[in-house]
Order: sequence, then C-alpha cells, then structure tokens
Amino acid sequence: MAIDIYNYFLKHPRYNKLVGNDYLMVEYKCPIEVENFKLWTDTPFITYVISGRKDWTAFDKNYTIEKGEALFVNKGVYNTKQYFEVDYCVMLFFITDDFIRRFVKNHEDLIATKTNSHDNSQIFPIKVGDNLNSLFLSVFNYLNQSSNIPKELVEIKFNELLFNIALNPANKDLLSFFNSLKHVEKTNLNDIMMKNFHCDLSLNEFARMYGKSLSTFKRDFQNYYNETPRKWLNNKRLEYAKTLLENPELNINDICFESGFKNTSHFNSSFKEKYQLPPNQYRKTYFNK
Repeated sequence: MAIDIYNYFLKHPRYNKLVGNDYLMVEYKCPIEVENFKLWTDTPFITYVISGRKDWTAFDKNYTIEKGEALFVNKGVYNTKQYFEVDYCVMLFFITDDFIRRFVKNHEDLIATKTNSHDNSQIFPIKVGDNLNSLFLSVFNYLNQSSNIPKELVEIKFNELLFNIALNPANKDLLSFFNSLKHVEKTNLNDIMMKNFHCDLSLNEFARMYGKSLSTFKRDFQNYYNETPRKWLNNKRLEYAKTLLENPELNINDICFESGFKNTSHFNSSFKEKYQLPPNQYRKTYFNK
C-alpha cells in the first residue's frame, strides 16, 4: 500500500516542519530498518539529501540521489530504496502547482528565456550549485527553530529556492515543466491516469491528484474515456499484467501487485474473465507457441 506522504508529514507531530497555505517544509530522517518504501503525493515536492543515498523509481525511470543532490518529484506514485551505509536524512519542500504558477507568471521574462519544449517526466534532477546548496543549509537551520519563523519569511525562502533553480541553465527541463503550468489551470486527467493506473490507489486518491472532488473526477473521467474509472482501471491493469506475464523472470504474485491489484484471487478471476485463461495458464500458452 502506498503512503500519502504529504498528509503523513503534515499530521505527524514527530517531524520538524514549516507549514503555509501553498507549501510545507519537512526535515526527515528515514528509519534505518526501512529499505523499500512506496508513496504517493498530490503535491509536487523537492527533496534535498543531507546525508545518505536513495533510489527513486517512477513508472518508467530510476534515479539515485546522494548527499548534496536534489530532485523535483511531481505528483504521482513512487517506489524508493534506501542504502544502509549512512543514515538517510533529507529536507522535503512541498510546493503546490498554484505557488509555482504564481512564481512563473510574476517572472515570465526569466523563465521563458531558459525553457525547452516540455518533456513529460515525473522526476527532474536539480543542479545544485553553491548558492542553492547554501540556501538548503540555511533552511535546515530554520527547521530547528520552526515555531519562531514567520510564514512571510518561509514564503520568501520558497521564492528564493525557485529563483536559484531558474537562474541555473542546467535546470532548463524543470523550468519547462514550470512554464507549462502557466497554461494549465488543472491537472491533465490522462497524464495522471496513464502514469499511475498500475498503482493501488482509491478513486478518492486519484481525484486528489487530479485536484478535484470525487464527483467531478468521475464526471470528467466519464466524459474523457467514455467509461467509469473502475472499469477503465481494471482493463488497463489487466493489459499491463498481460505484458508482464510475457517476461519469464517475474513471478505471478509480483505481477499481481505491480499491476495494481490488491490480492491474487481478484487478479486471477479478473484475468480469466478478460482473457479466458488464468494468468499461469496464459503464460504457459504464450511460451509454448
């Protein structure tokens, strides 16, 4: 099951954090016993590593991030893997699309001159130069005195963070994504569904990533796909499972959960209903052609 990481940090009293209307800063020390972790977020965030190393896996790509490095992680579902050589400590900067959109509109001349055509990545590596590294470390000090920091100062730091990213030409792909938000007042439904259909999320959680109420999500979904979310998700997950079954190195239980099904009995019965064969028999037939 994927953890709703934004609400987890927002509600958990254990972590040092600074909270505003459109942002959240958190210092996070990962428990040493946690190696693999699955999470989802409806709010984009920047993660900066203070110590340790971790792999981030999106639907189609894997990223490794180490001390002094940073990633921008868009809304979606992710798997992470921790390495145990050094304790893993990070700062997380959750920034809403609206906050980024306001920044871009207020500084269009700066952003527009540094952007490429927008690629459709879920994760963007951030080039961390000396100025940005110093900013991260200064914010780290603020987090240790969070109750005394005015929200106005926190918002200034978030804008300073985006300025530092924008001023470095090496971050042009991320800037292109920022710039694309200026023209999109709501999240693209197809983009959300195609990147995350294989994840075990509820319809409420898909609606949150879409940025709408559950009823609006269902209505827009029906208008776009001409079928209900549950039926579409079931078919899409079965099609994905079918392609995974054609890889002999994957076991059927792993394929079941990787495709977004909660249990193997539901997976087996759904697969047989759609393809007239249970998964194990389909695999045997496929390799005996």
